[in-house]
Amino acid sequence: MAEANSTVLYEAEGSVARITLNRPEKRNALNEELIVSLKDALGRANNEENVRVVVVSGAGADFCAGADLAALQRISAASVEENLEDARSLMELLILIRSIRLPVIAAVQGRALAGGCGLALGCDMVLASRSARFGFPEVKIGFVPAMVMAILRRSVSEKKAFQLISIGDQISADEAERLGLVNLVLDDEAFVDEVDAFLQPILRGSRSAIALSKRLLYQTDAMNFEAAVECGVDINVIARMTEDCRKGIESFLKKN
Repeated sequence: MAEANSTVLYEAEGSVARITLNRPEKRNALNEELIVSLKDALGRANNEENVRVVVVSGAGADFCAGADLAALQRISAASVEENLEDARSLMELLILIRSIRLPVIAAVQGRALAGGCGLALGCDMVLASRSARFGFPEVKIGFVPAMVMAILRRSVSEKKAFQLISIGDQISADEAERLGLVNLVLDDEAFVDEVDAFLQPILRGSRSAIALSKRLLYQTDAMNFEAAVECGVDINVIARMTEDCRKGIESFLKKN
C-alpha cells in the first residue's frame, strides 16, 4: 500500500519502489516541500534491501509542470541568500538521483516542463507515453534552466540544446526520443503495463553490476580517456569480487 505525505506517494512493491509526485491539482509543480519529500523518498528506497529499481511518476494528467506560482512569486521577492538556498535544494535532488545505487526511471505522462522536464531528464532513464510533452519554457519569463543545462548538454547535441532552451517550445515524446532525451515511447493506453515490462530485464540483472555500472558511467563524465579507463580498472576489480560475479562466472562455465 502506498504511504503518503502532502506531496509525495511512496510504495515499495516487491523489488520496485514507486514514487509519485502528488500535487495533481497543481500539475505536480515543484515547491520546496515536494523537493524535500522526493529526496526523502529516494533515500528511503536506496536503503531498502529488497528494492532494485525506482520509478518516478506524476499523479493526475501531468508528470510535472515546473515551479508553481507561489514559488515563482517567492523567487522574485527573495534575497540572494534565499534564492541560493532554494536553488541548491534542487541541485541536491539532481545529484542524489545520480549518486544512489539504484537505477531511477522517470515514467512521464502528460507534460514535463521546465524544472519538471529537468527532473525527468535527471533520472537514469526516461519512459514516455506517446502523448507526453517536454520543454524548457523558462526563457519566456526571463529565466534560465540553469542546473538542468548540465544534463541537457550531455543528452543532445550542442545546437539542439541551444534550440530547446532559447526557443522554449514544447516537443512531442517522439521528437524527444529522436533527440535522445527519452529512452522509449510507449502507448498511452498500455503505458503502466509497458513500463512494468520494461523493468523486468533490470529486475533480473545483477544488482551489484547495475549499481557499479551506474557509478562508473557518471563518475567518468568529466574525465579524459586515460583517467576514465583507469577508473574502469578500479570498478572492474570491485565487480570481480562481488557474489553476483562469482555466481555468474560459475554458471557460465557450467554451461560451456
